[in-house]
Amino acid sequence: MSSHYRLNRLFDARSGRCIDVAVDHGFFGEPPFLAGIEDMGAAIDTLVAAGPDAIQLTVGQAPLLQSKPGREKPALVLRVDVANIYGPEPPSEPFSSVVDDAVGHAVRLDAACVCVNLLDIPGMDGLRRQCVENIAALRTACDRTGIPLMVEPLVMKPGASGYDSDGDLDRILALVRQATELGADLIKADPADDLSQYHRVITVARVPVLVRGGGRVPDDELLRRTHAVLEQGAAGIVYGRNIIQHASPAGMVAALRAVVHEGVSPEVAAESLAGAPR
Repeated sequence: MSSHYRLNRLFDARSGRCIDVAVDHGFFGEPPFLAGIEDMGAAIDTLVAAGPDAIQLTVGQAPLLQSKPGREKPALVLRVDVANIYGPEPPSEPFSSVVDDAVGHAVRLDAACVCVNLLDIPGMDGLRRQCVENIAALRTACDRTGIPLMVEPLVMKPGASGYDSDGDLDRILALVRQATELGADLIKADPADDLSQYHRVITVARVPVLVRGGGRVPDDELLRRTHAVLEQGAAGIVYGRNIIQHASPAGMVAALRAVVHEGVSPEVAAESLAGAPR
């Protein structure tokens, strides 16, 4: 059974690109991650009306999306692993754990794909091994059911508080390639510090690459970055806090749709976003 048919749900038929909104932040148990999504029902209602291509949710929250009637709602990307590396202090026992029967949940919830981490943090070799083992097991389960596998290679470094994403291109290239070697159908990768070289990430990946948003940045910077990675060959974006914590989540989705699907310049999209209802 091919896993690629379900992937068609993620990509706009005209542009061939994807806007995936990540709303799985509550899974990680960190209080700051709840900003903007305390009321998940209201958050999902807002996003569905805004019309991204996909929404990334967990097993516990996915029914809020999938119970909605009609054929036009965004596709479901099912987050299936939880890690403890997002807090203000390094964990004493880092872990990344996959929910039981993850692919079975994906089938029952009619997900377009499952998403799992591949974490690279200095000094945490055991955590990386856990991630490799998680991906290997999911790859086998996904093959049995025709569920596509999205791998999120996340390169991190010590920051002022906990760990931050590392934009080092060489580290990103190596981890993205490992994700492909492990059988990823789709990759959700960090942007690099030098976006002019991001085509190298696309080349080593071989499968479609969606670029992560990470922490909050100014609107104009986000839109410029989006345009830049698309020019470098990215197949789309996965943004969370830059949408769900925005004063106008629907306005930000509209601006991103203009850039990603309609080829509008980031400057023009920023102007339209400035006038969006708050």
